[in-house]
Amino acid sequence: MSRMSSVRKTNLVAVVDDDDLLRDAIRRLLKASGLGAVSFESAEGLLNSGQLREIACLIADIRMPGMSGLELQAKLKAEGCPIPIIFITAHGDANMRIQAMRDGAVEFLTKPFDNAVLLEVVHAALED
Repeated sequence: MSRMSSVRKTNLVAVVDDDDLLRDAIRRLLKASGLGAVSFESAEGLLNSGQLREIACLIADIRMPGMSGLELQAKLKAEGCPIPIIFITAHGDANMRIQAMRDGAVEFLTKPFDNAVLLEVVHAALED
């Protein structure tokens, strides 16, 4: 029995974080688990990449220089770009989490997070 109709055309996950080491570690984790991964050091880098149509899931930091993760979420939503977003942050608070989730985020993880939990959330987002 084929599930092709319910599977996205891509399993490409984008990582947007200004922390080079964390961004690269997440990208390697995703690739090691069989997913495609691209990374960007800023929300602007992602938006200017021309790859938005290919991305099936987005992992984004909340606080970054320039456009924040929440601003990126609002921009994508305003443009009708329904990419599932998983937020990661070292500086999260309850109000930030509520805003992110209310605006459609899949999950809001606080750094440091468990790699297995991140992969579980990514796979769930890709299956929706």
